[in-house]
Amino acid sequence: MSTRAFSFDTFGLEHLRMIDVEEPDPGPGQVKLRVLACSLNYRDTLMVAGQYDPRMPLPLVPLSDGVGEVVAIGPGVERVAVGDRVAATFAPRWIAGPPERALIRHTRGGPLPGMLAEERTLDAEGVVKVPAHLSDEEAATLPCAALTAWSSLVTEGPVCAGMSVLVQGTGGVSLFALQLAKLLGARVMATSSSDEKLERVRALGADAVLNYRETPAWGREAAKWAGGDGVDLVVEVGGAKTFEESLKAIRPGGVVSLIGNLSGSSAPVPLTRILMSQVRVQGILVGHRVGFEAMNRAVEAHELRPVVDRVFPFEAAPEAFRYLQSGEHFGKVVIRVAR
Repeated sequence: MSTRAFSFDTFGLEHLRMIDVEEPDPGPGQVKLRVLACSLNYRDTLMVAGQYDPRMPLPLVPLSDGVGEVVAIGPGVERVAVGDRVAATFAPRWIAGPPERALIRHTRGGPLPGMLAEERTLDAEGVVKVPAHLSDEEAATLPCAALTAWSSLVTEGPVCAGMSVLVQGTGGVSLFALQLAKLLGARVMATSSSDEKLERVRALGADAVLNYRETPAWGREAAKWAGGDGVDLVVEVGGAKTFEESLKAIRPGGVVSLIGNLSGSSAPVPLTRILMSQVRVQGILVGHRVGFEAMNRAVEAHELRPVVDRVFPFEAAPEAFRYLQSGEHFGKVVIRVAR
């Protein structure tokens, strides 16, 4: 059956076009979703621009994150039923345990087809039921940003009550990290270049805030705030231009969760600072399905609500990309698909 989707066959946002695609009925072990909403991540903008993997096979339907209603199931599917509301997982083959190359090389939104379509037929093992209290738009933000924060704090952290956490900026991962860290009983410092956004993160529960434009050497200030020895964990999303400050902020034996590269992916690494303080630099590639399910239980139990900045209609998907690229957002940018 034909359905509408956005796709690009040449890199560049100007080539993102709405097309008609044939979406097959579900076969054995598969489910068909009526997509309700999708959310954008920085990775998606890089993917469309050709900056994430210039060798990516095209054409491609973008976006890793999406939530939908199960409208049909194939033979042998028992995990979900028709009518369930589910989110697609980022790495559908990575169910649990440590990452393996064969499990993490197939990721949604590149090289696997993404969620920016009205219908998607997916493997049932690669979907997860979402908390009932969330709207479709809120639920669509969970698969990458929320799970990345959860993996940083819990799966690979682990953060517990009384610990100190530093989050950078006010994008989706950082705000989820703030919310989840507070849920876990941690103290949180948040950084931003905008005083207005810093006031908003205070309202979300941040214990301290720091404007990194006014205080370029923010690493030492964060360490002082945490008691002088440094924070227990840094959620590092900036990359090249923030990594050294993160190492100044972290305590001996602390963890820098390396997530993003907003300011670049290559920088000199001060190895002495890492080894002499026995700092652990932990790369985070979103997370596995079991972690997603554990996070959803916590989200549901505490009725956590994601921060959604703005919702665009399906037909305005390119505009949503441009808005995310502007950096004006506070939280997640979402596309409403179902009418």
